[in-house]
Amino acid sequence: IHNNRHKYSVSAMCDVLHLPRSTFYYEAKTVESNDDELEEVIRDIFYENRQNYGTRKIKIELRKRDWIVSIRKIGRMMNKLGLVSKYTIAQFKPTKSSCNESEQTNELNREFHQDQELKVVVSDLTYVRVGQKWHYICVFVDLFNREIIGFSAGPRKDAKLVYRAFSSIKGNLNDIELFHTDRGNEFKNKLMDEALKTFQIKRSLSFKGSPYDNAVAEAMFKVIKTEFVNHAHFE
Repeated sequence: IHNNRHKYSVSAMCDVLHLPRSTFYYEAKTVESNDDELEEVIRDIFYENRQNYGTRKIKIELRKRDWIVSIRKIGRMMNKLGLVSKYTIAQFKPTKSSCNESEQTNELNREFHQDQELKVVVSDLTYVRVGQKWHYICVFVDLFNREIIGFSAGPRKDAKLVYRAFSSIKGNLNDIELFHTDRGNEFKNKLMDEALKTFQIKRSLSFKGSPYDNAVAEAMFKVIKTEFVNHAHFE
């Protein structure tokens, strides 16, 4: 009845369904009251998570609070409340730096699911505005649980930035069997070659022009940019 009241009268539909009009109006009032409460819960979840969550993640959080709500309904309420996830905002995509022509192959071959901690580590770089200049972040990600195990930041996009991130890893570096990156010159150089040789870590490089070969690191930076960097100001 509620969904069709814009097409038919409530009285006519109640007569057809043999439903007292008082019952309909009582239920409608209860639903409206529940919707008001649900909107408050959705608003709380949205702002508690720094405006990052969209309909799918909000649905999961609602389920934890014993609310079973469809994604479509959550979307309608978010539109009504003017809640727009940061993930829906278009992101600027910078061009990649020049890559090296090493004959090193892609040993990882997109095997992103690993069952052993520190066995395979991937890395990548991204940029962040600090004051009036660009700075860079390098992270090392363990494919076992997608945890950031090492990172560094600085004004220069070079081998030393990567080396500092590598040095920040707390675990036993001898446990790392494979290190995978794209073909940026920051990763394939004498400094990193010596570091990997010291700990007997095998190298793997993405194929030229194929960002999907390093998809986990790319996805990690999408999260960092969307949930932490964007809309923030760093001095």
